[in-house]
Amino acid sequence: MLITISTTHEPATDLGFLLHKHPDRVQTFDVAGGRAHVFYPEATDEACTVALLLEIDPIGLARRGRDDGFSLGQYVNDRPYVASSMVATALGKVFRTALSGRCDSRPELAATPIPLAVHVPVVRGDAELIGRLFGPLGWQVDATPVEMDGWGASPYAELRLTGTLRLADALSHLYVLLPALDGSKHYWMAEDEVDKLLRAGGEWLAAHPDRDLVSRRYLRRPRLVAAALTRLAEADDLPAEEVDDALAEPAVQPESLAVRRRAAVVTALKDVHARSVADLGCGAGALLRDLLREPEFTRILGADVSAHALETAERRLHLDRMSDRAADRITLRQSALTYTDDALTGYDAAVLMEVVEHVDPPRLPALARAVFGHAKPGAVVVTTPNVEHNVRYETLPAGQLRHRDHRFEWTRAEFREWADAVATEYGYAVAYRPVGDDDPEVGPPTQLALFTRGEAA
Repeated sequence: MLITISTTHEPATDLGFLLHKHPDRVQTFDVAGGRAHVFYPEATDEACTVALLLEIDPIGLARRGRDDGFSLGQYVNDRPYVASSMVATALGKVFRTALSGRCDSRPELAATPIPLAVHVPVVRGDAELIGRLFGPLGWQVDATPVEMDGWGASPYAELRLTGTLRLADALSHLYVLLPALDGSKHYWMAEDEVDKLLRAGGEWLAAHPDRDLVSRRYLRRPRLVAAALTRLAEADDLPAEEVDDALAEPAVQPESLAVRRRAAVVTALKDVHARSVADLGCGAGALLRDLLREPEFTRILGADVSAHALETAERRLHLDRMSDRAADRITLRQSALTYTDDALTGYDAAVLMEVVEHVDPPRLPALARAVFGHAKPGAVVVTTPNVEHNVRYETLPAGQLRHRDHRFEWTRAEFREWADAVATEYGYAVAYRPVGDDDPEVGPPTQLALFTRGEAA
């Protein structure tokens, strides 16, 4: 069983640093089910590919036995050829440090999304299922059915994934979803499988639109599935920004919509020459991280109603390891955006990025009053999904919103009607910008309104 991971990041041989495996060496490891070999078919500054070749021990596999519903199942099976829990186990052992997101010599590299291409010659599953599992995570998915000579269609597909992600995230997706696709495990499912699933997928699985399906196929045992879903539900109090970034609408674009959305917000803030910025509904801090990278933003506030989200933001931003000078630029605060809060006043600009659609419509006037009427920043940037664009997402059922926590999703006309009314009531001018590819028929996937007041205009 072979799996390859490639990058064109410059220099591409940085892949060796991330994986802690030198490109000039072939390394072999004893793993459950056989032996794993790691080597690099290509390693130049322009392109680098690492290959994991898993040699299955058929005798050892037969001795452990498998229940495939027929008596010869432990001898006649597809384990040597199809990516399964055995490949995931090998990935977890061979690339353990990379999977954890650690690279002590190059920590900034480990935290950087890089262009990646993954090739798995054979997985179990059809294109629809594979797309449901990988698509929401920022991958462009190409699943080609595998034809069997003389037999026609088979239950297998050749899988190619492309995207710009952290390597640790890519490995965690493979570690969880390859066994979920296969729907079988080569070992007994014990209680610690729930912990293993949440450790590997906790940062993205809670917000995955098919987390129930992933959990069922990964764990199989109803009691374990119930335990996992309960814990995922407890973790899923993620407010707007983190939820929508984690979902990262189906990868129909080379760069994820979440990344493009944050870039559009930063551009709008620079256009109004903001120096102090309040990120309202900051979630786990993805936008805060981008703001900290820009030296012109000298005072930054991240506010959210969820204490859990703020704790996550503090951890992900590594506030405890920041220099005093950097730490002085940012403050985190728990605050409900539908109530006035004096601590939110005095900022050049405020951001409501993918927030309004998570508020019950009757509470929107209270949000507008608290932000536009009380906090009164010089500028406000608001982004929200464009529901007209949903028809372009092939895996999204007709009439279904992009996330289960969305209370609504506006058309372009509905968004303008709300924004125009808010601008008139509170003395702002408002301009509109598309975010993502602006489809000539249904518009962009995200719509942005830039409110300006007084000198900020």
